[in-house]
Amino acid sequence: MLNGLWLGFFGVAALAALVRWLVGGDPTVFAALVESLFAMARLAVEVMVLLFGTLTLWLGFLRIAEAAGLVGWLARLLGPLFRRLMPGVPAGHPALGLITMNFAANALGLDNAATPIGLKAMRELQRLNPDPVTATNAQILFLVLNASSLTLLPVTIFMYRAQQGAGDPTLVFLPILLATSASTLVGLLSVAVAQRLRLWDPVVLAYLVPGALLLGGFMALLGTLSATAIASLSSLLGNLTLFGVIVVFLLAGAIRRIKVYECFIEGAKEGFDIAKNLLPYLVAMLCAIGVLRASGALDFALGGLRWLVTAAGLDARFVDAMPTALVKPFSGSAARAMLIETMKSHGVDSFPALVAATIQGSTETTFYVLAVYFGAVGIQRTRHAVSCALLAELAGVVAAIAVCYWFFG
Repeated sequence: MLNGLWLGFFGVAALAALVRWLVGGDPTVFAALVESLFAMARLAVEVMVLLFGTLTLWLGFLRIAEAAGLVGWLARLLGPLFRRLMPGVPAGHPALGLITMNFAANALGLDNAATPIGLKAMRELQRLNPDPVTATNAQILFLVLNASSLTLLPVTIFMYRAQQGAGDPTLVFLPILLATSASTLVGLLSVAVAQRLRLWDPVVLAYLVPGALLLGGFMALLGTLSATAIASLSSLLGNLTLFGVIVVFLLAGAIRRIKVYECFIEGAKEGFDIAKNLLPYLVAMLCAIGVLRASGALDFALGGLRWLVTAAGLDARFVDAMPTALVKPFSGSAARAMLIETMKSHGVDSFPALVAATIQGSTETTFYVLAVYFGAVGIQRTRHAVSCALLAELAGVVAAIAVCYWFFG
């Protein structure tokens, strides 16, 4: 799938360049293609420098949280909920702790760190599977919640915005929080309907209702604020939450008498190993998208979509952010490349860039997650996993666009 997508970018770019040369009489298009290749390769290295630091930093702190028992505490806290949502998983099963760690990494926006943890959890769930080629209900729910993008603290989005020179990298904190809440809720409800889960169970309601009321009250509060006040609040909460999480991890480690420095270094080494493997993929996708943009093919497609939106009487400013939304279900690296390219082309704090950042933070690489997680354990029959995951993906995109018009429109 990823091979075809990458090859298709170059194929479409080549075809568009030939049309511009032979029909439009523009021979300079090939110089633009070559220039974009080198420019995007250089940009990939610049992004990787910051990515190395970000992953190394956060996996170091996450290892402290694990050693201090915070992950185990979360597993015990969420155990009653998981027993209702995943009745096929016994209480105290190792999969529950791994699922909690995976959700924690996703909540911090560390998608690349969450993947290896998620694969371990999927393998543990597979041990309980009576039919090794067919996904169980627990595996489907776990995958769909992953695909719905459980991102509460999107540090990688902040990192990309900082790398592109944003004055306030955390400006999109609240939009992403609201959009990812919508996608996760739709994902959970769709699976609950398909699996006939009893969401009205008193224990489940005890977990979900307070969260829903808190989110609803928070949105009601936001409705009383001006756009400027909302932006300021998003910045404050983003930075406060980011640093607050670090302080909690360190305090928990100190109370448990963990050697926090040595523990941080151990986790940071793992982050470094993960980050160094991403450079080839980032170079490949950024260069492919660079030639697609330089050839004029991407602008032509967006122009057609903009015309349709305008003809329908709608505000078309979000259209320039749609490349990120369109490729996100297939490839995280391609979506990251589209996001960076949008920031670079339109400005890091432009409306399209803010929408693209929100979409990137509130959606997931659905087909990639399906291929990797189910492929790792040999699942061939996915049942309702694809439809539920895509429904959550669509909800995330629609919510991201709507929230950005509310915050920044």
